[in-house]
Amino acid sequence: QVQLEESGGDSVQAGGSLRLSCTASRYRGCMAWFRQAPGKEREGVAGICSFGSITYADSVKDRFAASRDYAANTLYLQMNNLKPEDTAMYLCASSGPSSRASLQDSAYDSWGQGTQVTVSS
Repeated sequence: QVQLEESGGDSVQAGGSLRLSCTASRYRGCMAWFRQAPGKEREGVAGICSFGSITYADSVKDRFAASRDYAANTLYLQMNNLKPEDTAMYLCASSGPSSRASLQDSAYDSWGQGTQVTVSS
């Protein structure tokens, strides 16, 4: 069982920035960020598999940057130029190794509780 703990969510104005963190209790091959807004389906945002390429959703590709600190088992998400439509609960997920990080939630077997991001206009 892997424990994932997210932090960094906050309320910001449109155009602002936030940095989310997710620390895993042990190493996992792939880690990813998902988000879910009220009344909407969970959406993959960004994912990284060990020393591999990063996968981004088209809606965040030019504004968000994901990174990993492998020594600390931590996944980050730097979010810039935030928009009201980015408002959601952001959840961290992890899985075993893969050649490419999926943005499908079925690919992940461990989930955090989430951290809330609210962007006001």
